[in-house]
Amino acid sequence: MTSAILSRAVSALAAGTLLAAPVVATGGPTPFTLPERPVATVWAVGDGAIGTDAARAVAATIADGHPDAFLYLGDVYERGTRSDFRERYDPVYRDLKPVTLPTPGNHEWARHAVGYDRYWAARAGGRTPPYYATTLAGWTLLGLNSEAPHGAGSGQLAWLRRRVAAPGTCRLAFWHRPRYSAGLHGDQPDIGPLWDALRGRAALVLNGHDHAMQWMRRRSGITALVAGAGGRNHYPVDAADRRLVWGDDVHDGAVRLTLRPGRARFAFVAAGGRVLRSGSVACRPGG
Repeated sequence: MTSAILSRAVSALAAGTLLAAPVVATGGPTPFTLPERPVATVWAVGDGAIGTDAARAVAATIADGHPDAFLYLGDVYERGTRSDFRERYDPVYRDLKPVTLPTPGNHEWARHAVGYDRYWAARAGGRTPPYYATTLAGWTLLGLNSEAPHGAGSGQLAWLRRRVAAPGTCRLAFWHRPRYSAGLHGDQPDIGPLWDALRGRAALVLNGHDHAMQWMRRRSGITALVAGAGGRNHYPVDAADRRLVWGDDVHDGAVRLTLRPGRARFAFVAAGGRVLRSGSVACRPGG
């Protein structure tokens, strides 16, 4: 499984398509690029950089799925230091590093200059950006940052609004803390500006933070999935929350997506490979 991932990455690097200049301005090249494919398999999970057997089992399940991209949804325990990345993140996820699109969690952002930024610098081709965009299988993937300034007047919000100004909804945004959640942490009102900027502009949002799996009912045209059951521990999900399509606070697992122009299929997959729940989302391609 490892050789397949590395082989694709090496081929892409040789073709000059894997890494690009670390620019986050609208219209410039993106820092985390991947070989374009008509159909792509993407996995996503957060809250798993702890080195437990459960975390390793989730990572092995993802690697067995031979992802074209892996979204790590944040949190490297306990403090996201350089040693935490070396001792807790890297042993679990190093085989996926060539195809990883990261976003920081609340545990590591305070020390991002010594941990997150340094770890991802080579993958980004230089300076690690706080937020970025790339494309895959007819979708724009927006790696946003719930821990950096994102409110009115912030550079991130201005960048996001410019980035989604074009018509269409085939956009998948991901960051750490969810705007809406039926889990222990619950809703995060401060994330409102990011969510509002995506209204009518994106079809999918993925988050971590709550250590569970959740499929939230579509709101403002957006389907939100929480994939924080990466192996740390489990947080309870309120099954009575009417905004919830489905939730699981028992299994460790991740989300698997199959992206193609105009549509995405997703499945919540437990460690070991059992599909717990699945669904699909349609999007409107840009003009």
